[in-house]
Amino acid sequence: MQKIECKLTVFFDDPFWIGVYERIIDGQLEASKITFGPEPKDYEVYDYLLKNLNKLRLSPPVKADNKSTALINPKRRQRAIKKQLENKGTGTKAQQALKLQQAEGKEARKKKSRWLREQEKERQFLAKQEKKKQKHKGH
Repeated sequence: MQKIECKLTVFFDDPFWIGVYERIIDGQLEASKITFGPEPKDYEVYDYLLKNLNKLRLSPPVKADNKSTALINPKRRQRAIKKQLENKGTGTKAQQALKLQQAEGKEARKKKSRWLREQEKERQFLAKQEKKKQKHKGH
C-alpha cells in the first residue's frame, strides 16, 4: 500500500501570492510552485487544486525526512499549527526539489538552444555552399 502525504503552503512573496505544493510518496518528496497573483480566497485555492492538480509540473523526487505520524497531543498539534502559520515560506526539502526542477529546466533550455544554434550554422553553411555552386555554374 502506498502512503501519500500532500501539503500546500500559501504565502506572500512580494509582489505575488505563491503556493508551494508538496507531495510525499513512499518517502520521496516532489514539489511545485504555483503563482496566484492577488491574494487567493480559500475556495479559489481549492478550486485551482481540483482543476489543475494533474497539470502541475512537479520537481524530481528528493528523499524526504521520515517523521513519525503517531498520535500527537492536541495541544502540541495546535502549537505546531500556530508555528507553521507564523513561519512563512517553504521547507528546505521543498526548496531543494524546486531548485532541482529549475536546474533541469535550465539544462533542457540550454540543450535546445545549442541544437537550434547548430541547426542555424548548418543551414548557413549549406546556403553558402549552394551559393558557391551557383556562382561556379554561371561562369
